[in-house]
Amino acid sequence: MPRAAPPQTQEVYANLWKIVSRGLPEVPIILAALIYTHTQWLQSLLAPLAPFYPYAVFGAGVLIGWRFHRSRLLFALLLLALADRTLVYFAAGHGLARDRVILQAIGLLLPLNLAALPLTSERGFITPPGLARLAVILGQVVAVSFLDREAAGATAAVLHTQLLPKWLFAWTSLADPALLAFFVGGGLVLASQLMSPTATGRSFAWALVPTFLGLSTVRPGNPGFSTFYLATAALILIVAVVEASYHMAYQDSLTGLPARRALNEALLRVGGLYSVAMLDVDHFKRINDRHGHDVGDQVLKMIAAKLAQVGGGGKAYRYGGEEFAVIFPGRGAEACVPDLEAVRQLVEDTRFILRSRFRSKKKKEKVLTDRGPGERVPVTISIGVAEKTDRHAKWEQVVKAADRALYRAKEGGRNQVTV
Repeated sequence: MPRAAPPQTQEVYANLWKIVSRGLPEVPIILAALIYTHTQWLQSLLAPLAPFYPYAVFGAGVLIGWRFHRSRLLFALLLLALADRTLVYFAAGHGLARDRVILQAIGLLLPLNLAALPLTSERGFITPPGLARLAVILGQVVAVSFLDREAAGATAAVLHTQLLPKWLFAWTSLADPALLAFFVGGGLVLASQLMSPTATGRSFAWALVPTFLGLSTVRPGNPGFSTFYLATAALILIVAVVEASYHMAYQDSLTGLPARRALNEALLRVGGLYSVAMLDVDHFKRINDRHGHDVGDQVLKMIAAKLAQVGGGGKAYRYGGEEFAVIFPGRGAEACVPDLEAVRQLVEDTRFILRSRFRSKKKKEKVLTDRGPGERVPVTISIGVAEKTDRHAKWEQVVKAADRALYRAKEGGRNQVTV
């Protein structure tokens, strides 16, 4: 029999699938940009609006980045805007050809700068780290300007070093060092996503695609669709911030389950007969006090994974703390008991094993697993369920009734389902 892949390899494969399968809305945005730039009638149709597109995107990006304190978005917009204005300026009468230092320097530095942003944390824009990052960006602008004027010949020779087969990239305006910079930048972001996927990192990975397409369309004396594509790259980054803000409000970051706000909205939409189950981890404070909050968080994640398997059409939510909720549309409370009992039994039967994994001589990490030697951590849950009735017509009343049932389950000895 073929051996199963190690857990680390399986995690990398899972993260790669997340990057590919969650290419929304990035992929449709890039496809729409490609269709626009390759369709004459569409360009003619949107000609009155096209000039306003980059201004609208960058303006909205600055407002969103500033409002939500997303310094990486602001720096990315600055990089894209500097690249765009420089290309337009030189194409307007100052000469812009493939052999020009300006074009190849932008092609070399822009992808590396964009790739570096998601690998760093949010440090603010007007802070010492933010100002240092701003100084680095402006320093690159000064250096490129100096090399273009004072050492254009030698710099151009370096930037046009032949490294790749000519026929392979003859269609692009970028020379080999710039092409390699895109490969390196994309590889760095992709590698970080394989290890720890985030919406921000994913958006920067996809934003490199229109950035590359924009610089590749530049021709002697003509910036091509560089402005349009660079604005599209900015749009991808902006949408990612909006998406991340949505997930922060509606998705629980620890367990991956929908959060309480999503539960409230779901209860507002559900109609007719339905039931709500409230679940609580038994003696959770004791687990935290004895083993630490990191282990408590792992317990919550494992229980959330079990709750996600609940049958009967139920949908699980993180209610808060160690409490969870499950909505069963179209089902009465008694009909939900077998499915809830199955989840309760599944949690009770799971072998939560606490092991110590040494990462260094001084730092020890406690890890929960379902196999191997170690200390067993007993984990059970109590569940209370209630249905919508004439007496409990509003969703708030149904939730309170389920809470009272949960209280009875805990008073009755815990580790049980009570209606």
